[in-house]
Amino acid sequence: MKIFKNIFILFWRVWFYAWIFFSILAIAPVLFIVISKEKWYAVFFKIANVWARTILFVMGFKPEVIYEEEIDTKKSYLFCPNHTSMIDIMLMLAITKNPFVFVGKKELKKIPVFGYVFRKTSILVDRSSRKSARQAFEDADRKLKNGSSVCIFPEGKVPDDQRIILDEFKSGAFRLAIEHKIPIVPISFYDCKKRFSYLFFSGSPGKLRVKIHKFISTDKLTLEDRNELKQQTFDVIFTSLSANLDTFKS
Repeated sequence: MKIFKNIFILFWRVWFYAWIFFSILAIAPVLFIVISKEKWYAVFFKIANVWARTILFVMGFKPEVIYEEEIDTKKSYLFCPNHTSMIDIMLMLAITKNPFVFVGKKELKKIPVFGYVFRKTSILVDRSSRKSARQAFEDADRKLKNGSSVCIFPEGKVPDDQRIILDEFKSGAFRLAIEHKIPIVPISFYDCKKRFSYLFFSGSPGKLRVKIHKFISTDKLTLEDRNELKQQTFDVIFTSLSANLDTFKS
């Protein structure tokens, strides 16, 4: 039975990569136009939202979102979800109506087709370079001033150890939120690791549960409070994930 399961997963995974590649290729002419100017980013985001929901649908994934607080589509936020899977990006795009930009690692630009679009529409950072980190911070600062929201996976990467529930947070996101006085939105992705982990012969279609936690205000905070803010955000997500430990069985 295991060999048949692995054959199914093999074809299912190939199906995923094929959809990513050919769907972007099919709309490439439109994408190249809308990503050519920053002022058209809102149009790109609507396309990305439909694209992400389509990818999740054809893979058999069904997002289910619980809101502890409603997101105002006219406001800017700093979204902070946990990071466990390559489908985190699609899920984030699919559940959010507010145009936002990702801050992601530079290695993503190497992915054929997808990498080019991601590079043109997101903020890429080289974690080993202080200069790159400083430039990413300045780019995110500009996006927020233009009215967009920002999404940062505060762990900085997917944990190498699949047993880790939530890795240590980096500080950049929280400095950014304090300087712009925008709310932190902690987000728990419960099922992404189980549904589509980085272990190739693993995963299955099914529900993708998401919780949008109560926002954390930064109105009265200073940069001296960033470590406390980071810990507060970590505790919210970690407590939520710990109550759903079956999430981490792939």
